[in-house]
Amino acid sequence: MENYIKDTITAIATAPSNSAISIVKISGDDAIDIASKIFKGKNLKKAKSHTINYGYIHNEGEIIDEVLVSIFRAPKTFTKEDVVEINCHGGMFVTNKILELILLNGARLAEPGEFTKRAYLAGRIDLTQAEAVIDIIESNTSSSLKMANLGILGETKKVISSFRDLVLECLLKIEVNIDYPEYEDEEQITTEILIPRLKKLEKEINVVLDKAEISKVIKYGVKTAIIGKPNVGKSSLLNALIREDKAIVSNIAGTTRDIVEGSINIGGLVLNLIDTAGVRDTEDFVEKIGVEKTKKIIEESDLIMLVFDNNTPLNQYDKLLLEITKDKKRVIVINKKDLLSKIDLEETKEAIFVSSFEQNDISKLENKIKEICNYTDVTNIDSTYIGNTRQIAKLKIAQKQLKDAIKSLEAGIPIDIASVDIKNCWTSLGEIIGEVSSEELLDELFSRFCLGK
Repeated sequence: MENYIKDTITAIATAPSNSAISIVKISGDDAIDIASKIFKGKNLKKAKSHTINYGYIHNEGEIIDEVLVSIFRAPKTFTKEDVVEINCHGGMFVTNKILELILLNGARLAEPGEFTKRAYLAGRIDLTQAEAVIDIIESNTSSSLKMANLGILGETKKVISSFRDLVLECLLKIEVNIDYPEYEDEEQITTEILIPRLKKLEKEINVVLDKAEISKVIKYGVKTAIIGKPNVGKSSLLNALIREDKAIVSNIAGTTRDIVEGSINIGGLVLNLIDTAGVRDTEDFVEKIGVEKTKKIIEESDLIMLVFDNNTPLNQYDKLLLEITKDKKRVIVINKKDLLSKIDLEETKEAIFVSSFEQNDISKLENKIKEICNYTDVTNIDSTYIGNTRQIAKLKIAQKQLKDAIKSLEAGIPIDIASVDIKNCWTSLGEIIGEVSSEELLDELFSRFCLGK
């Protein structure tokens, strides 16, 4: 990793929009030299590391912008290379002009996530820390931010590394026993000794996996589908929840033909809302597409918000929705509670009655959703909370490999044969933190980053 050969790269590190300030970043052996060619002010080549220098960006004497240039000298930088950050005025024209000058003077436009990839390849961060960078950017609650910061601080790596060290300890003792049986001072690993150690480790891994679901909810939120017949008030309900008019509201059945999305934060629980077309038989081709999407969304959603009209008796389609969602985590909402009730209460005894125009009702609905999701504000988030999908998947593989080894040993399979699964477990754990990685994995992972990160 330390011998990773690279050229000098550059990118705009701030959002691509007009703002007060923009930052253009350069990283590589020639970063300071390139910046010096277009900077008028203090000699950047002589500037001390971790200093901010006032001056101007120019093109052959023509002033482009008044700037502050930060100098960071290797190896005490994010990429462990020389890094320059040009703080300029935030107009997109002037920012792109500065970027253009840097490119003309020898830098290359960075690929998405290349700054972070270089930090990883240089050994500055591990793979879990690299993924935590994305998690911080995408955080939308205090809980998800805290979990991401644990990753940045290397706490996730510590947990996985501790598992990996225990596996390695078992492997080393197995190898010594097999290759050097004459070493009487070394502990003899028997099936009776090995199985309890592996089972203890498997339980420790399982503690982390048990928290994975709540960790994923913290990070990604709950995919929530709002379904029901046309004109029961789904769109009005969605608008009330997200506090804005995202869906088209009308008293004409079938108005909401497209899926309309929004997100809300309920005390740390993020609901990723989807308002769907009503489920009913129809000859309208466009509406039929919406109906099929609804059925597919029911299958894919974590939570179903099933909406009925208080003023309309349940019909066959309502009963169908009740039936196909009975095994899903759901909240039944009877909307328009201010109207005369014509609905069968027995069939909807678990329902909550609301008016989408009453904020108290919306608050009650939000509390009901938290109750159904069994969600309480997570205040004691520690390093055992891992919400990254890739990391969880690899940890599940490692756990299965460990279980396979235990099963083999309990069946009387010789230790040296069972150790193949133990070695695979060690490798899978290494893939989580990047101790074992492929070029394809790295390319796919870092492509998710934005330019300049």
